[in-house]
Amino acid sequence: MNEASAALESSQILQVARSSNKVSDSFEEGGGLAVAGNFDMQDSRKVTMEMEISLVHEEIGGNSSSFPSSNSSNKIERQNFFRAGFVGKPPGGKHRKQYLPCPVEFAEAVDYFMEPDLVRNFTQFSLGYVNSEERPPKMNSSRSGFGGHQTMEQRENSFYASNQTLHCGFVKGPPGSPSTGFDLDDNDKAYMSKCIVVVSSCIFGSSDFLRRPASKNMSEFAKENVCFVMFVDDQTLEKISSEGNKPDGRGYVGLWKVVVVKNLPYSDMRRTGKVPKFLSHRLFPSSRYSIWVDSKLRLVVDPMHIIEHFLWRNKSEFAISKHYDRQCVWEEVLQNKRLNKYSHREIDRQFYFYRSDGLTKFDTLGPNTPLPSYVPEGSFIIRAHTPMSNLFSCLWFNEVERFTSRDQLSFAYTYLKLRRSNPDKPFYLNMFEDCERRTLAKLFRHRVLQPPPTTGP
Repeated sequence: MNEASAALESSQILQVARSSNKVSDSFEEGGGLAVAGNFDMQDSRKVTMEMEISLVHEEIGGNSSSFPSSNSSNKIERQNFFRAGFVGKPPGGKHRKQYLPCPVEFAEAVDYFMEPDLVRNFTQFSLGYVNSEERPPKMNSSRSGFGGHQTMEQRENSFYASNQTLHCGFVKGPPGSPSTGFDLDDNDKAYMSKCIVVVSSCIFGSSDFLRRPASKNMSEFAKENVCFVMFVDDQTLEKISSEGNKPDGRGYVGLWKVVVVKNLPYSDMRRTGKVPKFLSHRLFPSSRYSIWVDSKLRLVVDPMHIIEHFLWRNKSEFAISKHYDRQCVWEEVLQNKRLNKYSHREIDRQFYFYRSDGLTKFDTLGPNTPLPSYVPEGSFIIRAHTPMSNLFSCLWFNEVERFTSRDQLSFAYTYLKLRRSNPDKPFYLNMFEDCERRTLAKLFRHRVLQPPPTTGP
């Protein structure tokens, strides 16, 4: 996003926030996102340092003598302290923590489907989706049209759980304009339209190896009634085929039905991956349930057992695990910056907006804290395709489309704003332990991509 676009969108955000009385006096006077378009790296480093000092101070019980003061003239000492990795936890051993799976008591057999409305009387309303639109004349031409061009007013209204038509990807341009991306073969779309229960994953840009679900652990009912779909692009198809995972005549590799996506909607492969991750209800329009499995995971538990345990038994419509190490978005912001996961300036822009719209630090001891953690481990998601679950998925996708592709930064904000906007319409989200996620799937490392060979002069 260029400087002019950032400034324009910042002013739009501020205008909508003011009209809804969601902006503090200090924000209106020029703080926060109002000046996000003019952010420079010095501002970003200053914000990061202040956040780090705040988090360390809280972690060690407010003992300011335990870490270099933010007002200290010894800047080298402070920089070395944070560079050593002591932010958010006191100095300790050199060994990394080990995170292990824990027992999960699954049912003996699950050879049936249960409609979501038989599990609980979930909130009911009707959702429609924006299928096409004209391109706004002032829109940044570098922005993908796949998510549409949602205004700030449309964004604000979309959080209300009521009959509505909202942006949720797959938006086409005016007649005669080129495709906005994520194009599928008609035969694949016909297959996907019949799926009732789905397990899906994706690999784009040859970013990972193909990991087949453990077929020996799957029931015959699951093999016959669950769609296992792996989305790939042409580059990935060529790569996995060369590694012995060439699809057969029907397009299968083991349990995976390999679906090739043409014309990827984003140059950022991580953002492209959010399409199948969040929008399974759109890709599989007849489905009642879906399970998302990140490409770094190998599914080892029958999907019907997973749905029964985490949705039916808990009377939930959406399930995702807590992060294994972090609970607060403040910590997640800092970690993304430390590891340079995304532009610091864009992270700050997103974070300032969320803070201006009510996001607060996670309170471990708060009696009314609505979630056990504000940071998810988003590699495994279990969904009933209910109206509220589908709305949440669309809203979460729209945040990733508008801001950074780091979805852990937007999860808590999206959930809390949806909850705040609909106090009488509950969303039943089950946030389970990370060790349970590790029981459901075996974790591997992502493929390490080799840089292209250099040529001589």
